[in-house]
Amino acid sequence: MRDWIGQHGGVKGFPGGEYTETGAAVLERDCDILIPAALEGVINRGNADRIRAPLIIEAANGPITAGGDEILREKGVVIIPDLYANAGGVTVSYFEWVKNLSHIRFGRMQRRNEEAHAMALVRELERLSADKGLGWELAPDFKKKYLQGADEIQLVRSGLDDTMRTAYQAISEEWHRRKDVTDLRTAAFIVSITRVADSYRAKGL
Repeated sequence: MRDWIGQHGGVKGFPGGEYTETGAAVLERDCDILIPAALEGVINRGNADRIRAPLIIEAANGPITAGGDEILREKGVVIIPDLYANAGGVTVSYFEWVKNLSHIRFGRMQRRNEEAHAMALVRELERLSADKGLGWELAPDFKKKYLQGADEIQLVRSGLDDTMRTAYQAISEEWHRRKDVTDLRTAAFIVSITRVADSYRAKGL
């Protein structure tokens, strides 16, 4: 497709897919999950009633207007709000900020310690096998993967995964716990504002 765009100036006519002149019309197609990921306000009062997807994930900032959101919720559409869905970039930026403040790259202080613990376990397993005459050996690729401490990108991905999981759990719990909270967007706002308020209180403000 990249080559096709370079040669023809766009995706029209590309043999690997169906071209639709008006992008907004694609939003109204039958699908399981709709992910508006580029423009703000593409789902609004004018087209929300024609959206057929039962689940929408807001990967763009504000792709659904307040009016469109109201119509979709009345139809029973579940919306994963932008506040959560595209927070990964901001989260990783925070990790980078913390790293820059400390002037120490992620994993610098614990990587060799992790490798030493893993090596001790592998050696003990191999010793037990030799003592008991079991005759088994750990696969070389397992040993390599297990003995290698996490590098910076692995630690960042792990931190991002943990942050996003715990954030969704908090939002989901709020959504299911309160009868007056009927959607994930409201639940996300409640969780976020409560945490900001708690941090202010902790500072005595």
